[in-house]
Amino acid sequence: MAYFAPYIDESGYHMPSYTDVRDDLISQAKQIFGQDIYLGNDSQDYQFISAIANKLYDSYLTCQAVYNSRGPSTAIGTGLDVIVGINGIKRLKKDYSKAPVILTGTPNAFITGGIVSGTDGTQWSLPSSVTIGSNGTYATTATCLTPGPIMAAPGTIIGIVTPTLGWASVTNPEPATPGRDTEEDPQLKARQAISTANPSRTVLEGIKGGIAAVSGVTRYEVYENDSSEENEMGHPPHSITAVVEGGDEQAIAQSIFVRKTPGCNTNGTTTAVVQDIYSDESTPIRFYRPSYIDVSVVVQVKKLNGFTGQTADDIAGYIADYLNSMSLGNSSLIVSSLWGAALQANRILTSPTFSIVSLTAARPGEEQSSADIPLAFFEAVRGATENVTVNVIA
Repeated sequence: MAYFAPYIDESGYHMPSYTDVRDDLISQAKQIFGQDIYLGNDSQDYQFISAIANKLYDSYLTCQAVYNSRGPSTAIGTGLDVIVGINGIKRLKKDYSKAPVILTGTPNAFITGGIVSGTDGTQWSLPSSVTIGSNGTYATTATCLTPGPIMAAPGTIIGIVTPTLGWASVTNPEPATPGRDTEEDPQLKARQAISTANPSRTVLEGIKGGIAAVSGVTRYEVYENDSSEENEMGHPPHSITAVVEGGDEQAIAQSIFVRKTPGCNTNGTTTAVVQDIYSDESTPIRFYRPSYIDVSVVVQVKKLNGFTGQTADDIAGYIADYLNSMSLGNSSLIVSSLWGAALQANRILTSPTFSIVSLTAARPGEEQSSADIPLAFFEAVRGATENVTVNVIA
C-alpha cells in the first residue's frame, strides 16, 4: 500500500505500515535530491531514512495503543485499570496465603517478629508480638512471606526460623487459605464483562455482577429457587443461594441486599447484617463460603525415554493447578479430566516421556477410585503437590 496519514473513522484506527512510511521517505528524498541519488540498503542515507521511519512508526503504534485503551476489550495494563473503574471494579492485587497456627511453649513467653517455616521451605510471619497463654499454647494466624496461592497442608508448618526463649513448637492444624497473584488482564476483562450485568434485565444476573465487582472476590456461584418447595440441593423456597470465595463479608452482603427483590430469602451459613439507609431496619443477609476438599491423587505412569524426577514434579504441579482452577458450582470432579492435566507435562516435548497407566482420586479419608467425586454445591476442590503421588513403572 501507499503511504497515508493515520486517521480514525467509523471502523476504527488506521495507520500505514513501516514499509509504507520508509518508502514514502525514500520517494521524498529523491524528489529533493534528485532521482539519481543512491539509496541502497548499504548507503548511509538509507540507514538514516530507515531510522527516521522506524521512529515515526513507533509513534503511530503509540497512537494505536492510546486509541485501544479507550475500550475494555482492547485496553491493557494501567489503561485497562482506568476503564474498568467505570464499572466500579478494580484490579485484584497480590495477596498472601494465611494459615491458622498453634504455638506451644512456656506460659507467658513473649515472641516478637516471629517467623515459622513449612516443610517445603516457605516462610510465614506471625503477628508482630504474641504471648503464649497460661495453658502453654497460643492460636494465631501466620501470613506467608511469598505472595500468591501458596499451599500448606495441615501439619506442614512446623519449623521455627526465629528461635525465642520459651517458644517450643508450632504447627498448623488446618490447611492454609491460599492467596493470589496480581490479577492479569484477561481475568480482569472477564470480571468487567460480568460486572456489566449490574443494570441487567434479571435480578439474578445483577446479583452475580454485583458480587463479581466486590474487591477480593475470586470465585462465586449464585443459585435461585423460585419454587414454593425446597429443591434437590436443599435450598429453601423463594430464595437465592450465593457461594462466594474471597471478598469482605459486609461488602458481599451489601451487594446482595441492594439487588435482591423484596421478600426474597437469602440462604447460607455466613451472615452479615445490612442497615437500610432509608429506614432503621436491619436485614440479615446470608451466603456460603466454600468448603474446601483437599483431593488426593495417585498417578501410575510408565517411564519412557527422557523421564526425570522433574517430570514427576511437573505432573503433580499440573494436577494441583487444575484442581485449584476449577470454578465453583461443579456437581462433581470428573476424574478423567485429571488425565489431561497430567499430560501437560509432555506438552513442550517432541516425544512423550511417559504414559499414564492409571489415575485415581479421593476425598480426604476415602479410598482411591477412578470414579468421579460428587461435590455439594458449596464445596470446592483444592489441590496441592504434596497430595499428588506419582508412581513410576519402569
